[in-house]
Amino acid sequence: MPTTTLSPRGTTARSTTVALKLLMAVTGLIFVGYLLLHAYGNLKALQGEEAFNSYAEHLRTIGEPMLPYAGLLWIIRVVLILSIIGHAYAAYTLWSRADSARRVKYDAVKTVATAKWMRWGGTFLLVFIVWHLLNFTVPKISPNPHKQGPDILNNPYQLVVATFQVWWMVLIYVAAMVALFMHLKHGAYSAQQTLGWTSTPAAHARAKLVGWVLATVVVVGFLIPPLAIAFGLIGD
Repeated sequence: MPTTTLSPRGTTARSTTVALKLLMAVTGLIFVGYLLLHAYGNLKALQGEEAFNSYAEHLRTIGEPMLPYAGLLWIIRVVLILSIIGHAYAAYTLWSRADSARRVKYDAVKTVATAKWMRWGGTFLLVFIVWHLLNFTVPKISPNPHKQGPDILNNPYQLVVATFQVWWMVLIYVAAMVALFMHLKHGAYSAQQTLGWTSTPAAHARAKLVGWVLATVVVVGFLIPPLAIAFGLIGD
């Protein structure tokens, strides 16, 4: 009976693929932890300006005096930026290899749709993250022509309110959350699969459920404040 042997080159490629998938899984878990905390923090906006701004200031004073003002926040930002770079590199490298290795079209339409959604949805999320950072972190930009100036830009609550009183910003945010839901749902399952947590039918079903629950909790948490602002439930 013939046996299949891997050449050193094939072994290296396979090992590199495993490493890239592991990099995606680990950086994905970092994002999940951050997203859960970020969604929780955003919900502080429902309690009003004082509560939200107190939360935003607390993030900048954690670790003092051992760390400088906003020190921990910048450490978190650097970790997230490095994770985004690693996640994107791994994703685009794996996608490129899959395209190069594919000799025939996918047999399963669902597989094609999922692959394309993860690719283009992930790219859209990457662009959205860049804008989100420009909007709320550095340099801070208010897309609301009626609310500009340092009183808005230096007030986290007012900047959030000003941003989501603009209808097209709400639409962009909702579109980003749809992309995030699909990315989290599939990504959470894939990460568990990469880490070997789906070895049995029960574990497979549990991993699918975790993906759905996690994506729902995060996205609903993120959507509540901007929609509340857009419909005038909080804010001015």
